[in-house]
Amino acid sequence: MRVAIVTESFPPDINGVSHCALQTAQHLARRGHDPLVLAPAGAQDCPADSDGTHPYPVVRVPSLPLPGYPQVRVALPSRRVAATLTAHRTDVVHLASPFILGVRGMAAAARLHIPAVAVYQTDIGGYARTYLGTGEGTAWRRIRAVHAAADRTLAPSTAAARDLTEHGVPRVALWPRGVDTERFRPAARDLELRRTLAPGGELIVGYVGRLAPEKCVELLAPVNARPDVKLVVVGDGPSASGLRSALPGAQFLGRRTGEELARIFASLDVFAHTGPQETFCQTVQEAQASGVPVIAPAVGGPLDLIAHGRTGLLVSPGDSTAVLDAVALLAESPRLRADLGRAGRAAVEGRTWQVVGDLLLDHYAEVLAERAGRVTEGRAA
Repeated sequence: MRVAIVTESFPPDINGVSHCALQTAQHLARRGHDPLVLAPAGAQDCPADSDGTHPYPVVRVPSLPLPGYPQVRVALPSRRVAATLTAHRTDVVHLASPFILGVRGMAAAARLHIPAVAVYQTDIGGYARTYLGTGEGTAWRRIRAVHAAADRTLAPSTAAARDLTEHGVPRVALWPRGVDTERFRPAARDLELRRTLAPGGELIVGYVGRLAPEKCVELLAPVNARPDVKLVVVGDGPSASGLRSALPGAQFLGRRTGEELARIFASLDVFAHTGPQETFCQTVQEAQASGVPVIAPAVGGPLDLIAHGRTGLLVSPGDSTAVLDAVALLAESPRLRADLGRAGRAAVEGRTWQVVGDLLLDHYAEVLAERAGRVTEGRAA
């Protein structure tokens, strides 16, 4: 199968869309398929036929940084999309969180009569509300237009699927995200790292993710104020400088990846996520795979990932006191931390990228069969 992945972000970008697109391409290649990736060029990229760092073509489309958030690149208009799909002889177009480049990918797929699967991954409506204070309705109209044109829309969680359906998006199915259970593992816990992060033996509470307004990391301020807690923040983004002021004494480690990130995850005592706009929340899974008890808002993606009191703790969204109370509960009970960590790890052991990737292949096969059936019916008529 020849699959073109049209994505709004791809490595070296570090975010959920980028990581999922990478894992999808890798799984397709491992299964003997022929993936191709179309993505915005970074600041240093030259839009060539391949960037040479992957065992499949990665075509870079010229882009500009998003004003006020330079880590996000916005693709410019380009004829490269349709030309690339034609040269690749694409069987299925995979649209990863389509909004700018993905819209062009959908239009090209329609012109070329290629089936398209659109993966919903970013709460664009929520982002419009957070960053602009308006425009949520406009954002949903754009989402609905591109996803309605796709043969199938894949939602990462039941909450996201419900939002899509309620906003008029047809043909919605569930496709969760995988987690690397070999990289993220309890055995990666590093006692020397723990001594460095919390030399006084404090409870280490960590946040991992983008430092941006929609993540609401400032809700951890009361936790940071506890003298028996050392707050560790991993990530970067436009809110970084403000959070350093809001969370004095916290350890800000910047962006970390690979085995280094796995050691940090496993060395935490508690993982706390504060963002209320997560369509899935990959870092919750990575913490669970690391055997670390998790705290997350009872909204969106975390509702599928956490069984409250068994595989983690759910708290009211936007409630810093609820987060503090959950941390206090875990601080007082090493046994509860251990129980939640073990149960969290057990819950994700069947959610590997291999398992999730095969589910995606099933979606592709069904879409191709449905499209072929409609063509046959049309000819018969």
